[in-house]
Order: sequence, then C-alpha cells, then structure tokens
Amino acid sequence: MFETSYRLPQSCVMVVFGASGDLAARKIAPALYNLKAENRLPADLHIVGFARSDFSTDSFREHLREGLKRHSRVPAEEYPDAWARLQEKTIYCRGSYDDLSGVAGLRAELTALQGAEPGRQNRLFYFAVPPDVVPGLIDHLREAELLQRRLPDEEKQKGFHRVVLEKPFGHDIASACALNATLRKGLEESQIYRMDHYLGKETVQNIMVLRFANPIFEPVWNNRYVKNVHITVAESDGVGSRAKYFDSAGALRDVMQNHVLQLLALFAMEPPAGMDAAAVRAEKSKLLGALSPLSPEQLRCAVIRGQYGAGQAGDEKAVAYRDERGVASDSITETFVAIRAYINNWRWSGVPFYLTTGKRLARTLTEAAVEFKDVPHDLFAALEGKRPDANMLKVQVQPEEGIALRITTKVPGLQMKLSTADMELPYSSRFASQSPEAYERLLLDALAGDPSLFASRDEIELAWRYLTPILKFWSEQAPPAFPNYAAGSWGPIEGKDFFREDVCYADLEPLQSGGEPA
Repeated sequence: MFETSYRLPQSCVMVVFGASGDLAARKIAPALYNLKAENRLPADLHIVGFARSDFSTDSFREHLREGLKRHSRVPAEEYPDAWARLQEKTIYCRGSYDDLSGVAGLRAELTALQGAEPGRQNRLFYFAVPPDVVPGLIDHLREAELLQRRLPDEEKQKGFHRVVLEKPFGHDIASACALNATLRKGLEESQIYRMDHYLGKETVQNIMVLRFANPIFEPVWNNRYVKNVHITVAESDGVGSRAKYFDSAGALRDVMQNHVLQLLALFAMEPPAGMDAAAVRAEKSKLLGALSPLSPEQLRCAVIRGQYGAGQAGDEKAVAYRDERGVASDSITETFVAIRAYINNWRWSGVPFYLTTGKRLARTLTEAAVEFKDVPHDLFAALEGKRPDANMLKVQVQPEEGIALRITTKVPGLQMKLSTADMELPYSSRFASQSPEAYERLLLDALAGDPSLFASRDEIELAWRYLTPILKFWSEQAPPAFPNYAAGSWGPIEGKDFFREDVCYADLEPLQSGGEPA
C-alpha cells in the first residue's frame, strides 16, 4: 500500500497509444489492476486502447488479461472484482497514428465517454509508441482539439490534459531539443511526463530518504571522505525481442542516458529545498549540469564501449550479439559502456564516478556503491596480511532491493586480525508488505499530477549535452575489434585496471576477439 494520500480526479480517460503492444500487456495492465485492487484509482477511470492492430474491444480486453496473468505481482485471480470493474470501462479504438482520420475515430470515442461540452475533461495520453511517431501524433491531437494547453490553475476549471512519454527521448542533444520544442508548441511543461521507470523503483526513491533523513551520512557525503562511486546497471540477458530497436540505439542511448544518469543525479545532488517536484528536479538538473565535459583525451581514455561475443550466460550458451535475430551481421552497436565521470562542484571535485551498463554480463545487477577513503592514520598497518576492503555503502535496486554497509571488524580470537563484515537490509525480509511495481507508482503520480519522479526537460537536455560528444567521437573513430568481451563475463573491463585514474584504457593490452582476457 502507498503511504501518500493522493487526491485523484472524479473522472478520467486514459488513452494508451500502442495499446496492442507488449508494454500495455506486460506493464500498464498489471499496474492498473494492482492499483484498482488497492482502491487507488477513481471509480470511473476509463481506458481507451488505440493502435493499428485489428482488435475488437473484447479481444483487446483478453490481450490485457493475458498480460495480467503472466506479469502481475498480485495474482490475477486474487481480486476478480477489481479486474471486472476495470475491464468494463476498457474499450479499443483502431486507427493510424499518422493521419487525422484515426484521431477522428478517437475523438468520437472520447465524446461518447465525456461529452462534447468543454467542461471538466480529464485526459491522460500514454505514448507507448516509437519515438518518431510522437511529434506527428501530438500535432494531430492538437488539431482535433483533444489535447490542449493547460496552465496548472486552468486544470481546476477545465480538467487536465497530460501526456506520458516512454523513453527514448531523442537520440542526441539536437533531437531531444527538437522534440521538447515540438511538445512545448501546444503544451505546458507541467503537462509533460517523461517516463523513466527506474525512478519508480522503491530503492531508487529510498536514496533520498537514506541521504537526507539520516544525519550520519551527510557529513561524509563529499570528497573529503568518499574515494569513488560506482553506479552499475548490468544485465545477464541479451537483446532478445528488442534487437531491432537496440541495434539502432545502443547501450549509451538505451540505458546510460536515462537510468544511469538519473541514478547519478539522485545519489550526488545537493539537498533540495523541499520534497515538491520543482525543488527536486532543480537539484537534479544542477547536478547533471555540473558534470565535467569530456575532453578529447578523456573520450579516448575514460570511455569504453564493447560488444558481446558468444559465451556461457548462466546455464545457457549465448550467441554473439551479431548473431542475434534482427541484428546486422556487421553491427558496430555497443552493448556495453563504461564512463569515468567527474562532477565540477564543491562537494564532489576530484571524486571519480564510474558509470557502467551492459548486456550479457556475468549477472543482472543494478546498484550504486560508495567506496570511502581509508582512515588518515592506520593504527593496524603493522599487522601481517592483506588489509581488509575499504568501507562501502551499497544501494541495490535489482535483482533484490536493499541496502548494505561494509565495515572493518576484528575476527574473534586471541590475535588481532581484521576482516570485513556486511550489515545488510534486504527489503524482502525487513518489510512485510510487498513493494509496488515502478509502473504502479508512476501511473498513479501521472494521474495525480505529481511529476516528481519524471524527468524534466532540463534533465533530459543536460544528460544529452554530456553524452552527445561521446556519440560524435565514436562516429569519427574506427570501433574496437568487436566482439571484445564474452557473454557471461563482466565486459571489456574485466581483468583491466580501468578503475585506476592514472590508467588510459586505450593503452592497455586489448582483449582477444573471443572476448577472453589476453
């Protein structure tokens, strides 16, 4: 159950574009069902699915029902009344995204549901469609007067009109700015909700609580005590059914630009003035704006790209990326990226942030880890043997959510022998209630008009401003000899000392073509 008390509208229509696709069945339908089961949705919420597929309303409902059975955290049969109530207010509208006739059919459906009079017409448009479809569809909705500009104060009289956009949001700084400009032609920034589902995860939200509600951390959360920070989003899976999209995007666009940099912003930002959306987003934007631009030398030495070859991924033999269905046989798309980043501000000056993401790695892991500096004077330096690992604080997002603090302690016995110990807080065993899925929280926030966990225009553009020089550098350079890491390994940095600041990765001995360390 959510702790926040939301004030939801009395009536609302949620239009899902791309409703026949995987996302609607796998994420949106289960999220709505779970929210309905917990009485978090308005009683008269209507769902309108819109897509090109030849569905009827009945077959569309069955499509969502099948997704619910496979993917809901709450079993579909546990609250049959909740699904029945949701299903009876769900309809399907077939149409094309790129012409006005399709939107005209949608307008007729919305008029039947909400009436033709202006009045309070609350509408949430969810874009689960390819990014190149969005600008034209936005224009068609405006032309049909289905989507209108609303200032926050106007929502009280006229009802809200909001759009939720799935990533990717642009493919570089120019395209992101162009898309933002298109959206702002007829919408206020307060109407635009840019979805990054990582921001809805329980542990990600807990980063702010960990930092700003526990005074033991704030005094050491700076360059006097922190040696480095590692932010990792690793996946053991390959590209699977997303091969066509991924081969046109790559790991930097698909994960680094959004998930990784959003985690970085939350982990390193200054304390906001309050918990309102404007204050939190302002501090995240300041942090992203403080990222040190990458010089030509750093683009060569502090950024790594890789592509997986064949290997052993758990119990299965994994094919090389270029052998995945839907991937070009000579693809130079990166499936791995690592960046040694720095932040130009008082708090973090000189502290390296190691940002890593990749597919077909040794295991699935998303975490942010702070490694602390050694004590100024080591009283135990004279002890024989290797010194224990440094103190470290880890916030793990997946596969298990939790927090761990690694400290140095004495091993029981007559001798003075040191070891490390982890004090762990796994959410699954500490808290009896089941964490809501990220899409549940984010959909509820969008309906309630709370953009705190959605990326702002400034955040998007600042992230792209930092990463676009990498894309430009790559486009002008011959790629590495792909594949350069084996599936099931930790990528092209495995066995390499990338995490030493005085090492230039480009000068290290390269991996063999099979992906094993030379």
